Amino acid sequence: MKIGILSDSHQKPDLTKSAIELFKNNSCEYLVHAGDLCMEENLQSLENAQLPYVSVFGNNDMHLLSVAHKYKIHKEPYYFKIKEHKFKLMHLPFYLTGDTDIVIFGHTHAFEQQFNNNTLFINPGEVCARNKPISECAMLEIKQNQYIITYFTKNLTTINPQWEHKEFIYERQ
Repeated sequence: MKIGILSDSHQKPDLTKSAIELFKNNSCEYLVHAGDLCMEENLQSLENAQLPYVSVFGNNDMHLLSVAHKYKIHKEPYYFKIKEHKFKLMHLPFYLTGDTDIVIFGHTHAFEQQFNNNTLFINPGEVCARNKPISECAMLEIKQNQYIITYFTKNLTTINPQWEHKEFIYERQ
């Protein structure tokens, strides 16, 4: 099972769409957005991907409350399951406890991944390339005994920027 994970789209709908296309091209079956969508257009991109998705409000998303009924966007922390795997999704990293199998968060605009006490923590970084000229996102592949995180980056200062990637593999029980 493959899950595309993104966060901090802000005012960059084209970069959000690019990340979603990347996930679809890599056969992702689900999309998860960890907040700061900032524009209804970013929510529309998730909806239009025609994949199951979930998202949470970020600290810059309160104005999206009026359109929330049209999308799968929730208050944080949001607990959900995909198949037998339990997730906790949030924007602000205030609830970083290992009370689920996988904890996904955003806000810091920095990619992070850690596997502690059989809980996987992932921050996909910033799609918007606000703090650096690099758009970031992550893909989580869940296998029977492994988590495989693929960290994607696209350097926007290069001519014809392409997605590059790096893999992290964790054995799980």
